[in-house]
Order: sequence, then structure tokens, then C-alpha cells
Amino acid sequence: MRLKEQIEADIKKAMLAKNKDDLRALRAIKSMILLAQTQKGASEELSVEAEVKILQKAVKQRNDSIALYRAQKRDDLADAEQMELDVIKRYLPEQLSEEELEPLIHEIIERVGATSAKDMGKVMGLATRELSGKADGKKISMIVKKQLS
Repeated sequence: MRLKEQIEADIKKAMLAKNKDDLRALRAIKSMILLAQTQKGASEELSVEAEVKILQKAVKQRNDSIALYRAQKRDDLADAEQMELDVIKRYLPEQLSEEELEPLIHEIIERVGATSAKDMGKVMGLATRELSGKADGKKISMIVKKQLS
């Protein structure tokens, strides 16, 4: 089942269960999908990669908002964002841990032939392509820096 169809089915379930928190997050995801589908040059159906990128963007937005709200002592708003974040993460593929990422990134570094921090761009380009949807870009960057230093 495609992500959009799954979201629509889950919206119906959330409406029947009167779960306002899930409903708000699901509608936000559906809105992002519809916007991506109606952009100029977009195809009718989004690829799985495009769907994952939409979800990752939503996660990043929620994380940024949570940090901002916590800094401003607005825990009520931060908690609402956290609830949405938890719902969005249900639709993302399982994220790799640091321990799982390190050997994968090490293999990419060897394949590229990187030896110093100067080669970070080459490594990051390949790593983000290969690990797309499986790991956060910040986590990948941190491990690449650690292994190249």
C-alpha cells in the first residue's frame, strides 16, 4: 500500500477513534504529499524515495520546532510537536543505530578512497544516497567526520 493510501486509511481510523493528536499529524503528512504531487513537473504517483524524503523533512521540521519551543519554555507546544513527531516516525523505515552505521560508512570511505577530512564531500554524497531513509544526515555526517579525522 502506498503511503498516501495508508495515511488516508489511518486518518479514517483516527477520526473514528476521535484521536485528535494522530489526526493532526496524519493530515499534515497528507498535506505534504499532496503538495509534492501538485508541484510543477511532478508525476501523479510519488516514488518510495520521494515519500521517505517528505517524511524526513516533516521529522526535521518537528525536531526544529521542539527545540525552539523548549528554548522558549513553551512545553505545551513542544509536547504537541513531539506527539506529531511520534506519529510521523511510524511511517519511516527503521533507522540504523550508530553501531550499525559505522561499518557501512567505513566501507563507503574505503570504496571512495578517502583519507582525510578534505574528502568528506565525496564520502557524504555517496553515503547520503546509499543510506537515504535509513539514517539522519546529521548522524551520517558526525560518523564520517569521526572516521576521517
